[in-house]
Amino acid sequence: MSKKPRHIRPNVSESDVLPTEHDPDLRQKSVLVDEIKETADKFFRDDATRGDLKLVSRALRELRYAFKVFTPLRRQRKVTVFGSARLKEGHPAYDQSVEYGRLMAEQGWMVVTGAGGGIMEGAHVGAGRDMSIGVNIMLPFEQDANYIIHNDEKLVHLKYFFTRKLLFVKEVHGIVLCPGGFGTQDEGFEVLTLVQTGKRDLMPIVMLDQPGGTYWKRWQEFVVDELLGDGLISPEDLSLYKVTDNAQEAVDEIIGFYDVYNSMRYVKDRLVLRLHREPSDELVEELNEEFSDIVESGKIEKTAMHELEADDEHLRDLPRLSLRFNRRGVGRLRQMVDRLNEELNDASLEDYTPVDPS
Repeated sequence: MSKKPRHIRPNVSESDVLPTEHDPDLRQKSVLVDEIKETADKFFRDDATRGDLKLVSRALRELRYAFKVFTPLRRQRKVTVFGSARLKEGHPAYDQSVEYGRLMAEQGWMVVTGAGGGIMEGAHVGAGRDMSIGVNIMLPFEQDANYIIHNDEKLVHLKYFFTRKLLFVKEVHGIVLCPGGFGTQDEGFEVLTLVQTGKRDLMPIVMLDQPGGTYWKRWQEFVVDELLGDGLISPEDLSLYKVTDNAQEAVDEIIGFYDVYNSMRYVKDRLVLRLHREPSDELVEELNEEFSDIVESGKIEKTAMHELEADDEHLRDLPRLSLRFNRRGVGRLRQMVDRLNEELNDASLEDYTPVDPS
């Protein structure tokens, strides 16, 4: 018996052509949706357990719901703030989170938190309701949405930590970690791992303590003494984050990262860095000399927008550098971005055109 065709096209006339026929983006989306449907069918054919099916179904619904909330805000600058739900108003770390949220909102950045109390509430208090986004986890304790984001259309409720953690990293342009417990440590090491391994594009990561605090200083001592000391990380990995107890320094680190650098994207076998200002030929030669260790072959070169970047049309006119990146030296790549920001930072931060972080 012959197999039933996977897709049956309805009878249509030439004047009633399906919209995907003439829209490459819609056609690609249609293919991906078909793949999702095919995977769902395979679960049934594999006789997956009811529990497994419930998990996949719930996770897919959560992500669809969350993406619907985030999609209109994709080009809006956003920073995630992590920290303890147990440090209440009046605690120096809480007050620091309020100050940080206020300063970022003044710069036009939205503040994403887990929507709970403590540090999460403080960051939203500082940012205000209009500039706050909440990604709440449903727990039997400790985690009601704070009064700033409660009942807001930008508040997402999730059951699973893994879908929530995906959104915290995927949908933003920077991460700030205040003092916190197991959850904060987990989120901090996870985002560092994702950036270090290239599973998330470069972005600024800041460990923000209360003024005069020792929480992140002691964490830094552990990282240097135990991880770096035993060769478990590389010296350049320390460039992936900044430790500070000053809210304005944390703001400057996040915003300053995008002074010259805009975003990165792989185009075939080359990594393309989109920039706000074009480096001189002399500077490009200096980069080739200083960062040859991360170039697999060839050279770091100026380049124009590739046709495969067409979905980033709003970035068409930005200058670009491209290289065959070895995909291992992410810390060194961050150091190269820092060098570009330092050499070409003579223009206003208002030049920053956010890229869709998805």
